[in-house]
Amino acid sequence: MQPFSYTALPAKVVFGFGTRASIGDEIRALGARRALVLSTPGQVQAAEELSAALGDLAAGIFSEATMHTPVAVTERALAAVSAARADCVVALGGGSTVGLGKAIALRTDLPQIAVPTTYAGSEATPILGETRDGAKTTQRTLKVLPEVIVYDVELTLGLPVAMTVTSGLNAIAHAAEGLYARDANPIISLIAEEGLRALARALPAIVEAPQDPQARSDALYGAWACGVTLGAVGMALHHKLCHTLGGTFDLPHAETHTVILPHALAYNAAAAPEAMARAAAALGVADAPSGLYALARSLGAPVSLAALGMPREGLARVVELALANPYWNPAPLEAGRLQRLLEDAWEGRPPASA
Repeated sequence: MQPFSYTALPAKVVFGFGTRASIGDEIRALGARRALVLSTPGQVQAAEELSAALGDLAAGIFSEATMHTPVAVTERALAAVSAARADCVVALGGGSTVGLGKAIALRTDLPQIAVPTTYAGSEATPILGETRDGAKTTQRTLKVLPEVIVYDVELTLGLPVAMTVTSGLNAIAHAAEGLYARDANPIISLIAEEGLRALARALPAIVEAPQDPQARSDALYGAWACGVTLGAVGMALHHKLCHTLGGTFDLPHAETHTVILPHALAYNAAAAPEAMARAAAALGVADAPSGLYALARSLGAPVSLAALGMPREGLARVVELALANPYWNPAPLEAGRLQRLLEDAWEGRPPASA
């Protein structure tokens, strides 16, 4: 056994069916009495239902959460927090809403309760990515880690299949990169493999039967495991490319992860053979990069950056930005190889190892 260091993250997890009924108790346990409910515009009805269920504990709703957590939106949310005299926030939704809760917590130290309705996994991490003027920056601090996560499988039963697939593949990316992280450790690697197994089992089942409660439960459990991985160890090339693409060209977050992941894994395959073997075994495929590409296609997910609206002439800029402030990566970052990776991803070709 190789030496390692591991720090568990201090968050409470409540998982099951109908668990949203416990949110009021969790607010009180945090010593709070005025919760501001956060959502995207598309989930405002769900936010209103939650607010009504909370009764006197609800201080209002802010429903402007936006992809990539723009600072301008956070500033409007902070004004809403002040106007409502909120003493905590409840983030109901996916990564956009959870990200807004984190951005508020960073600036106010207010406690957070995250109630995920997708498989983003952000709720399990002390990581915040924000955008300002077309640039995305990421930081890691326990100030943004939600104190409580309430996983209610019932809230995911109506998640559209297309969103389910890309959200789940986004979660898989966290676990796959966690297996070859520079600070990987045996505990998190086991959790990562568990997340990969659960999602690889759940996603095809959900495509076949979108409201299958067991498949939905497996997917949400897998997303939590993948989120724990993301929160505990560093990421590498895949996440750097996706943050650059999303922050600079405003591409959809989960779909971008879906397209890039097989190509980023192929780039690193020769440099991280043990991680690739473990990922392949957990996914039930012979080869992790090609297996993930085939899985995405079989599930009807996008496999090309062109389909997401990425301009081909912007690929060189992505390479430039990735090299200017690189993440650690098991394989050296080389401009020519990165350009080929992005060209393959733009065209939607199968991943190719160097």
